Amino acid sequence: MRTVDAAGLPIGDDHPPRIMGVLNVSKESPYDPSVYDDPGDAAAYVDEVLIGEGADIVDVGLESANKRFEVLSAEEELERLDTAIETIESVSGDAVFSIETRYHEVADAALSRGFDMVNDICGFADPEMPGVCEAHDAAVAKMASPPDLERPGAVEEVDDIYEALSLNGFTDKTIVDPAFGGWSEEKTLADDRETFRRLREFRGYGRPILVSINRKNFLRSVAGRDTDGALPVSLAATSMAVERGAHIVRTHDVAETRDAALIGKEFARDRVGARGEVSVEELDVATTGDARRHVDRLGGDPAVAADAVARVYEFDGLDSEELGALRAATADAPAVLVADERGSTALLVGTVAGTATAADAASGSTAALDAALSSVEHPTE
Repeated sequence: MRTVDAAGLPIGDDHPPRIMGVLNVSKESPYDPSVYDDPGDAAAYVDEVLIGEGADIVDVGLESANKRFEVLSAEEELERLDTAIETIESVSGDAVFSIETRYHEVADAALSRGFDMVNDICGFADPEMPGVCEAHDAAVAKMASPPDLERPGAVEEVDDIYEALSLNGFTDKTIVDPAFGGWSEEKTLADDRETFRRLREFRGYGRPILVSINRKNFLRSVAGRDTDGALPVSLAATSMAVERGAHIVRTHDVAETRDAALIGKEFARDRVGARGEVSVEELDVATTGDARRHVDRLGGDPAVAADAVARVYEFDGLDSEELGALRAATADAPAVLVADERGSTALLVGTVAGTATAADAASGSTAALDAALSSVEHPTE
């Protein structure tokens, strides 16, 4: 996992989770506490509420990305840029300032006038965006999006999100964002939940991950909360996201999100880092999908992912025939069976490929065992 330097702020596994606070200079933006059109008031909000509560990065939005509103042109965004520039020039605290835009012209102007990084919500749909960011040596968060400047984040299938993040490549300082939220009518809450469950897969790029999950509907709906009551579910998800490998959390609730992120970081598994001239890292791989993404990155055969992930299954209530079927299955499969003295409880241990092979070999003994074996993961799942 590479570390990205964002104007002197290191972002990666070996560093604390970074908190990205939000400022909007767009009247359309839906979350009122973060919306300002007066540079003085906006700067005070940044100093007192965002930086004051622990934001490492301040993300400034020029327009709402809500699908209900018309998309601004680059020229219209540029007309709003002066307010954003006046704001950051009036801020007394220290933070990395990010401009949220989809246009390379706006990114270029913002980076030339004091901004430090870019949050591209259309994921390089503007093919000139990577070159602009590289010319300014700027970090850039790249959100998964169709190749369309008017449809940010409107990718439904998780596998398509992974492909969308590859659009027009990466810079050396690219941070990936799998895009949570209702960016299109077709994208469902179930799509967002599946993306969150598979968050570790996006570490397969070997790049830092940004998540924007604060008070999002896919979390609110789990607990039946409206936006005002959704802070607890956001904090729970923040800890989980950081534990699963996220490096930046974008939020309107800075102090609380910072604390939740630190808890997630504290209890995440340590990974081995550089040792001398040769570095080694235990990758965060929990599923064959996670492994497949890393293998893809290096151009290898994705089939090897089935041998990269271990599983342990416990079977209880076995009779002698079922235990015998499992013993016979593991005799020739790359898996191990460990049974208790009574033989009614047993552990099936091995890689995904090995346990799947054993499960297939043991099937047909009894209907009860067949039903239990249906829970064993297969490489194609």
